[in-house]
Amino acid sequence: MKILIADDESIIRMGLKAMLQELGHHVFAAVNGREALQMARSHQPDLAILDIKMPYTDGLQAAKTLSRTQPMPILLLTAFSEKDLIEKASDLSIQGYLIKPIKPEELTAAIAVAQKRFEESQRLAAEKADLEKKLVERKVIEQAKGKLMKTGMNEEDAYRFIQKYARDNRKSMYQSAAAILKRPNL
Repeated sequence: MKILIADDESIIRMGLKAMLQELGHHVFAAVNGREALQMARSHQPDLAILDIKMPYTDGLQAAKTLSRTQPMPILLLTAFSEKDLIEKASDLSIQGYLIKPIKPEELTAAIAVAQKRFEESQRLAAEKADLEKKLVERKVIEQAKGKLMKTGMNEEDAYRFIQKYARDNRKSMYQSAAAILKRPNL
């Protein structure tokens, strides 16, 4: 797996890089959040581990930007367990919060959990988008049915009319309903 790490402390950064490489990962190391964002664009990592407190762009801002521009599992790493940092981190689309020093077995578990959580959140986001699209399409079909019913058709006949229109014009029910709504007279 390609993993991006960012930590301004060289000892932590080198130790984390060595640990991840021993686990078989390909690691890209950045010294701050700004560099991490640049490396993410150029290396397309599968996961990011970001220290929270770094110069220029901190880990929270980098995580926020990555979540928006390059969705991937993100773990935040910090030496601090301050309540306000935890609250800020929980408002972001991250998959874990690790406190230094970290052990290899903790890192392995955190990466596995982060991947699963990220995959699940991506699946749920796609499912939500699909359901929202279907709802919009259903509303358009219902509006077209209503328009047809105003011409004297009953609900079943109006639905069948839209189906036939869709078949005859090789369009989806939604496209056909939208076309019916645009027609000034029926």
